[in-house]
Amino acid sequence: MRIAVAGGTGVVGRHAVARARAAGHDVVVLSRVGGVDVGGVDVGGVDVITGAGLVEALQGADAVIDVTNTTTLSAAKAIAFFETATRTLLAAEEAAGVGHHVALSIVGIDGIDSSYYAGKLAQERAVATGPVPFTIARAAQFHEFAGQVLSGMRGPVALLPTLLMRPVAAREVGAHLVRLAEGAATGRASDLVGPRDEILLDVARRQLAYDGRRRRVVGVRLPGAYGAGLASGALRGGADARQGRITFDEWLRSEDHVRGG
Repeated sequence: MRIAVAGGTGVVGRHAVARARAAGHDVVVLSRVGGVDVGGVDVGGVDVITGAGLVEALQGADAVIDVTNTTTLSAAKAIAFFETATRTLLAAEEAAGVGHHVALSIVGIDGIDSSYYAGKLAQERAVATGPVPFTIARAAQFHEFAGQVLSGMRGPVALLPTLLMRPVAAREVGAHLVRLAEGAATGRASDLVGPRDEILLDVARRQLAYDGRRRRVVGVRLPGAYGAGLASGALRGGADARQGRITFDEWLRSEDHVRGG
């Protein structure tokens, strides 16, 4: 089958692309950087916000996996991005005859309709009310998350939010999304979480130690519904969630972790 991956060069997208190709699928990589890649060949630029080039790129696609993302803590900016990108993708999919839209979201965010998570909830609503049969796949934070937060802060001290998490390998999330794309639309798929409960401060400190980097990490409790949600444990998912196999420490020692990155 032909699978298009929107955001296919990102943290999860690259794993979804690799898994789909390994399974023998014809893969179209849609990315804001580098245009459209079909079987490794650049065939032109697309834009998930304006829709430029999307209908042409999606011709013949059976399913679209959407792992596009934006970095912001502004609820307004997150909502604007995810609603616009989702509606643009769905309109192009409908025009191209795509029969299945798979969207990646986040476990446990129903009670945290603020900041970045407000955008993901808006995305879910846009998918659910859109014209294309869909599957929403919620996953926990990735093992890569701690490094992303650390890299976004400068100086010898890193202030990290109090976050109870159950991180999962982006590699396993990518494979999960491909499995869902191969099947029929289900509406809501089972949540995917990691194998162990963790605390963001702990995994950040372990990553710094493993990478040989000296930096002080301090936890802070963020205010409002967003901060309360992070500290509540809701983002660890429920007991019925599907569990990945790769622990954070196994990921640290794997090829997926770029030491010092």
